[in-house]
Amino acid sequence: MAAATACAAAAQGHRTLLLSAEPARHLAALLGAAPDGAAAAAPVPPPDASAAGRPEPVAAVPGLWLLRIDSGAEFRSRAVTLQERGKTVLDLLGAVPLDEDELTELPGAETFALLRALHLAHGQDAGSADGTADRDGHGGRDGDDWDAGWDAGWDIVVADMPPSPQGINLLALPAQLRRYLRRLVPAERQTARALRPVLAQLAGAPMPAQWLYETATRWSQELAAVQRVMESPATVVRLVTEPGPLAAEALRTAGAGLRLHGLALESVVANRLLPAGSADPWLAALAGQQQTALAALREKCAAEAVPLCELPHLGRDPRGPEDLGALAAAARTAVAADRESGPGLHPPAGAESGPGTDVAYGWLEDRLAGDGRLVWHLPLPGADRDELELVRRGDELTVGVGPYRRVLPLPSALRRCRVSGAGLKGGVLGVRFAPDPELWPEQAGSRPAGRAD
Repeated sequence: MAAATACAAAAQGHRTLLLSAEPARHLAALLGAAPDGAAAAAPVPPPDASAAGRPEPVAAVPGLWLLRIDSGAEFRSRAVTLQERGKTVLDLLGAVPLDEDELTELPGAETFALLRALHLAHGQDAGSADGTADRDGHGGRDGDDWDAGWDAGWDIVVADMPPSPQGINLLALPAQLRRYLRRLVPAERQTARALRPVLAQLAGAPMPAQWLYETATRWSQELAAVQRVMESPATVVRLVTEPGPLAAEALRTAGAGLRLHGLALESVVANRLLPAGSADPWLAALAGQQQTALAALREKCAAEAVPLCELPHLGRDPRGPEDLGALAAAARTAVAADRESGPGLHPPAGAESGPGTDVAYGWLEDRLAGDGRLVWHLPLPGADRDELELVRRGDELTVGVGPYRRVLPLPSALRRCRVSGAGLKGGVLGVRFAPDPELWPEQAGSRPAGRAD
């Protein structure tokens, strides 16, 4: 479906980039098959081009570029670079560095390779303080970090993501890793180089090396750039499912996970639908099972105002631009251009929310003049009360929905409060806070709240 979406965007005149980790032969058959079934000439970049991390035009689809993500090559390159930067420490330990040809990728390498590709595709610059690139897409990069030959002028970038929940956790990873870096390698602990030997003597232990802070800063900048892409209003998610007994439940859980991380669900695609009314009893039974599951999906999507695209089974695996174009056309007719995200999920007038505030997600309602509480509203459509988890830890609130978790910084007004209760209503989780008498200034005119209702 990612390839069909990318082909449709290119056909409409958009300069489109498709990111995929599928094998090169699979992509060649999918994107470049000729009418007689023979692969078209040079439909996808050769393996050496993919390993170099450069997009290549797809010959069979004008306006479409492809980057095949080679996570193995990416892992080997980054591991060698990390060894070179930590050479001093490795020498002190007497370690023998690993050569590139003896490195094999570790689990999770594909995730980081995809995040890096998303960073590059949006023209971000790992070397600048704000994570942005020069207009020509170059900027101040380390020579081993980013390919300066990328052109960042894409109109649309389509990423072929892994299944949920892995895909949703991948999209949330930049924010999570930045939090870990802030906790484990706090920038404010950096000390002027001239004082480091003196402080090391006073402490009786060596101070962390400067390269550690520099590396953490560089990683944080790269992650911040990817996080901006994830949180952009222009970034949307299209979920693809094959209707079955568990499809509606999987959609509910995935939708709640997406909203928990502030990601927009653009549409749901019910793929590979079998024709009804077959004379074959086995095929008719399977089609009937799909229709039952499809009815549940329709009800779920209608309740949350999410477009549902129903795509027929082609009777074969999609092959070539014609098949992909047919799928994309069917999906496009089912997606409304303008839609609301569902009733009750928008902050009311006057609520504290969005840019310019310190409310990271949802909105804050001030009820101090009424029942003496502040309520933090967190939209979680599809969440089930029994799978919710809330943990207050210092100035953070951990929210769990099924397999998904997010650590949210408390708005400043809530840091002097204690949690007094919570409730889920209409797809919105309301977390109630009461002012802490020991921290809340009485002269502010607010009274401490009584017991939770």
